[in-house]
Amino acid sequence: MNMKHAASFVVAAALLLPMAGHGADSPVASTKTFVKDSVITTKVKAKLAEEKLSSLVKISVDTDDKGMVNLGGTAASKAAADKAVAIARAVEGVKSVENHIAIKADK
Repeated sequence: MNMKHAASFVVAAALLLPMAGHGADSPVASTKTFVKDSVITTKVKAKLAEEKLSSLVKISVDTDDKGMVNLGGTAASKAAADKAVAIARAVEGVKSVENHIAIKADK
C-alpha cells in the first residue's frame, strides 16, 4: 500500500512540476516594462502635441522595452522631422531614437 502512495506522489509531483516552472516566468517584469514603455510613448506624444505644428500630428511613436523610440509617419519638411527627433530625444527615459519619418509636403 505504501508503494501505491509513493507512486501516486511521484506522479502528482511530476504533473505539478511544469506549474512551478511557469510561476518563475512571472508576468510582473513584462508588465512593468510595458507600463514604462507606454509612459515614454505618451510623454513623447504629449511633447509633440505641445508644439502645435500640424505636420507633427501625423507622426507615430512606438517605444521598445529598452527605451528606444521609433518615429514614423509623415512630416511636411525635414526641419519638422528633425524637430520631432529632437523632442523625442529630450524626453526622460528615452535611450535612442530611430527616425522613419517620410517627408511629404502638404498639397
